[in-house]
Amino acid sequence: MKRISLIFALLLICAGAFAQSFTTIIDGVERSYTIHLPKNLKKNAPLVFVLHGYGASVKHVLDKGFTEAADKYGFAVCYPQGSKDGRGNPCWNVGYPFQEDMKVDDVSFLCQLAAKLQKEFKLSKKNTFCTGMSNGGEMCYLLAYSDQRTFSAVAPIAGLTMAWIPEKFAPERKIPLFEIHGTEDRVSEWEGDLENKGGWGAYISVPGAVEYWVKLNGCSDKTVEEIPLKGDGPNKVIKHKYVRKGKTPQVWLYEMVGGGHSWFDKDIDTADEIWNFFSMWTK
Repeated sequence: MKRISLIFALLLICAGAFAQSFTTIIDGVERSYTIHLPKNLKKNAPLVFVLHGYGASVKHVLDKGFTEAADKYGFAVCYPQGSKDGRGNPCWNVGYPFQEDMKVDDVSFLCQLAAKLQKEFKLSKKNTFCTGMSNGGEMCYLLAYSDQRTFSAVAPIAGLTMAWIPEKFAPERKIPLFEIHGTEDRVSEWEGDLENKGGWGAYISVPGAVEYWVKLNGCSDKTVEEIPLKGDGPNKVIKHKYVRKGKTPQVWLYEMVGGGHSWFDKDIDTADEIWNFFSMWTK
């Protein structure tokens, strides 16, 4: 294991984040990641993965509040770097049409990296979670469908369920899921795109994607409420909460009315909201 870049590490420290960047070999491929470990982190602390979007990198997610949330709530946070596709863009392999030549298995990568970090830093095997935006959100859905046993809950932001995923997988594992999505997102359409007009491949609507997990998790009760905005955020936030009796996997959807393709950190404390959801499922 080695440092990726001393300069990058210094930039992180100057930005107020105590984080370290490393490379590792997984499935025969060199991969990189940045990890933040709060001071005095307790043994067996939770671990949260934060995934960047298509064409982005770790540096694009370091300022989204998860490092600060980790310090506040006492969990480790990992920012893995996606591999480059044939276009030269960093991404997560979720089966876009133009990813057909990609051989990397990102479900395997993320699960193995989580196991590595759990062992090296004495982090919880039961309390490991994943969130991500856009392409990173699609990766969250793929993790949920793949029936892996590493990540206990997922929180896609502006993420999609590609149509091929439910056609291939029939998961039996109930998993808590929290989606945050703008109704005016023109990259990841709220209404879906089964005809692949956008070129990302066919994908189902956001309400349809959420409903799948509502049914699988047996959530028969639903509440709807408008939640307060942070400061002068431009979008109304409607919280759809699906539950059933007892502590069982819940499904949340934050409908960002009028919102586009965004982390929505001007409307809500996104990292805090996601950790609030994940913390419900710590064991």
